[in-house]
Amino acid sequence: MAKKKTPGKKPKKPIKKKTVKIEKKTTSKKKVSTKKVVPIKKSAPLKKTSTVKGTKTKLVEVVSPTKKVKKIKGYSAADLAMFKKIILEKRNEIIEQLQVLKDQMNDQNTGEYVNENSPYSLHMAEQGTDAQEREKLYLWAQRENKFLGYLEEALQRIEKGTYGICVECIDEPQHLCPTCPLIPKERLIAVPHTQHCREIKEMMAEKKNY
Repeated sequence: MAKKKTPGKKPKKPIKKKTVKIEKKTTSKKKVSTKKVVPIKKSAPLKKTSTVKGTKTKLVEVVSPTKKVKKIKGYSAADLAMFKKIILEKRNEIIEQLQVLKDQMNDQNTGEYVNENSPYSLHMAEQGTDAQEREKLYLWAQRENKFLGYLEEALQRIEKGTYGICVECIDEPQHLCPTCPLIPKERLIAVPHTQHCREIKEMMAEKKNY
């Protein structure tokens, strides 16, 4: 028998499920480096120093005018060698000058010293002029001999390593010059036999005048 259709009810249609495709957007990720960034430290500016490569200063014992023994940093071996060269050149110049003075004071023929009783100056006026000239030469020779002795003493101080130390600043440095108790190089080059810095020498001259 055929099935009876029930009136008023419509047959249900099957519901089709809609499938929605969702497209995933792939975002490109930037590669992050795993290396640590180390901040660069600014190096402090280098300070200029007066030391020269290869030169070393050493402590030397110096006797002050009050007979006290002090240990002071002297000039380096390289500096002392430079000063020694200057002094030797000065000494050679003075020796040559002394020889010239000696030749002028002696008679060229006999090689003997010409005095005021020399028969070579017959006129009274000539004798007086010759005597004055000889006296000047003699005083000049004395001064040069004295200077030569100062240079010899300076060479001895170089050998001991005490050259260039102001004797007035051994006991108590007065800091009148930037290198105290050492005498500045410029002064030692100009006056190689000195034992005082310029400021101390000026003070000594003022006291002497008073």
